[in-house]
Amino acid sequence: MSIGRFIAGFAIGSIVGGLIGVLLAPQSGEETREMLSDKSKEICDKAHSTVSEIQSKADGIVNDMQAKGDELISKLQDVINKQKQPDEA
Repeated sequence: MSIGRFIAGFAIGSIVGGLIGVLLAPQSGEETREMLSDKSKEICDKAHSTVSEIQSKADGIVNDMQAKGDELISKLQDVINKQKQPDEA
């Protein structure tokens, strides 16, 4: 949850900072619109790359957890089978 909050805070801070910068900049309306367009594309690209990076890390974590779970299940099955053997003998 903290990663999600960080990303949301980062995005909101970027937007607010960008808007304040635009409002205080001495530019014409056309230049301002062009700058807003460029900045919005830049923010969108950064957000996409951040989401891709987080998704990649999450996939790695899920794969690791699945492998460890499979290993744990295998060990538990071995223990159960070993305990069943003396009863059957």
